[in-house]
Amino acid sequence: MRTTGERAEEAVEAEEVEAADADTAVGDGFAPGRPRPWPLLFLGAAIVPGTVLYVVGRWMETPAMQAWRTVCLAVTVQALPFLLLGTALSGAINAFVPAQVFSRVLPRRPVLAVPVAGLAGVVLPGCECASVPVASSLIGRGVAPAAAFAFLLSAPAINPVVLTATAVAFPGQPGMVAARLLASLATASVMGWLWLWLGRAEWLRPVVRHAGHQHGASRWREFRAGFQHDFLHAGGFLVVGAMAAATFNVAVPRSVLDVFSGSPWLSVLFLAALAIILAVCSEADAFVAASLSGFSPTARLAFMVVGPMVDLKLIALQAGTFGRAFAVRFSAATVVVAVLSSALIGGALL
Repeated sequence: MRTTGERAEEAVEAEEVEAADADTAVGDGFAPGRPRPWPLLFLGAAIVPGTVLYVVGRWMETPAMQAWRTVCLAVTVQALPFLLLGTALSGAINAFVPAQVFSRVLPRRPVLAVPVAGLAGVVLPGCECASVPVASSLIGRGVAPAAAFAFLLSAPAINPVVLTATAVAFPGQPGMVAARLLASLATASVMGWLWLWLGRAEWLRPVVRHAGHQHGASRWREFRAGFQHDFLHAGGFLVVGAMAAATFNVAVPRSVLDVFSGSPWLSVLFLAALAIILAVCSEADAFVAASLSGFSPTARLAFMVVGPMVDLKLIALQAGTFGRAFAVRFSAATVVVAVLSSALIGGALL
């Protein structure tokens, strides 16, 4: 027979085993004494993701999503070579062209310097994001603000890369290329003259920013850094713009489009507002405009004229560089002038 001490020891050991089992049960989230349903958990972990992937895959194969992918890829693939070329040229100008070139070429009289600075955008291409610090640098080097602002608006809108991309996006329509050149140049010149007439020094708060080559630095390193920054920045907006254009073409009902496209002025205003929101790079916006086939040529021209001059990212850049008072007034006036120029020139040529 077992002694009282042995029975006590066995009772203590049994209690310890039960306590250990209870701790384990509580720790893994199951009640004590119940079997652990690990096979069910593994089965659920395999079925749920598989079901989600199957549903998403079937949804992606619907006609609407196939059309969305087609439009998105077409816009991106067509625009990518021009985006590469445009950002490379912008980086090269920033690294290899001295800023003093502009002050030497421009006439001393601001009234004459404005259209010359606007025409300089045809020869010296640049991304709209890079044009803001370049304009700030020109003002810091003694160039009249009106001329610097004319260049700021024209350089990303009428440079050779943008005009070539427009010709490719609208094949057999040379009138669209000419209309974009004239409407953009007219907007840039009018805004420069408006600043001479109505601009006030207290609205402008120049910020000292570097644009161009720094003494002692490697020009190739500056070119590489500028090209990488501009391409990644503009490429992101290109993808977003392509996705937005594809969604716009697929998701917006035809009845909604008829409300805007049926009215000449509503269609122009609608695509002008869309250009501000999408903020597509100027080297790629022609392909986005070409995909908006439900709208009139004049409305699509307004999209291409307004976009490189006024969008959400440019307003933020201008506010940070020249001050909020300048950005609000200048952007609002630019939209009005760009829409009027597009309507007048588009109505005459398209």
